[in-house]
Amino acid sequence: MTQPTINLNADLGESFGAWRMGDDAALLQVIGSANIACGFHAGDPVVMRETVRLALANGVSLGAHPAFPDLQGFGRRAMQLSPKELEAAILYQVGALQAMAAAEGGRVTHVKPHGALNNIACADATVAATVARAVWALDRELMLLAPALSALEAAGIAAGLRVGREVFADRTYQADGQLTPRSQPGSVLHDAEACVQHVLRMLDAQGIVTTDGQHLPTRIDSICVHGDGPDAVASAQQLRVALEAAGYRMAPLNARA
Repeated sequence: MTQPTINLNADLGESFGAWRMGDDAALLQVIGSANIACGFHAGDPVVMRETVRLALANGVSLGAHPAFPDLQGFGRRAMQLSPKELEAAILYQVGALQAMAAAEGGRVTHVKPHGALNNIACADATVAATVARAVWALDRELMLLAPALSALEAAGIAAGLRVGREVFADRTYQADGQLTPRSQPGSVLHDAEACVQHVLRMLDAQGIVTTDGQHLPTRIDSICVHGDGPDAVASAQQLRVALEAAGYRMAPLNARA
């Protein structure tokens, strides 16, 4: 019997200048793929290059994490950009990370939108299509990492991209398969064991498990573990141990497609 594989991804490189966020070096020893901030919501050129270097040293695949141009709001504020503006902004950011990767002897293999851009693209077909079009225009071999059962997933498939379907270890899901808004109680799971059980339930169900107990079938390629909390590394380590104990082999995204 073939051992099933799963990917753990995290959003990294979100420090900026003298300001530091998260323990990227420790988290890179746990995950298989890194979504690296490209300067629009977090990160700067030095941080980008250092994160690329650390990721490659740990055998972690490189992903670009483009966002709305919202450094003050950490990319979590909705913005109204025309399709032309948004496509160019994504090309600009992913291209910058591709340059850093090339300088370190690596290459970017996936793209995952950040924050408000990701949330809007999950529900708005026009925004989703713009994201997919930008990725396709830049490199047709890039994988689009998209939340499972979202408009972004559908847009990536329609564009002919390789699509990785993602679920979140620390976020709950509504009946329509979308994330529970952060403004609502119970939207974020803070306990590591609760996150582990949440992920295992979804893998066992082969789909998203909603807060009201529904099972929404979907392929699951990757699990996002957030790296900006005080217990982020310990939680990620606990999740990896539980997944390996359940028979899963960890793999980078570029080894799963």
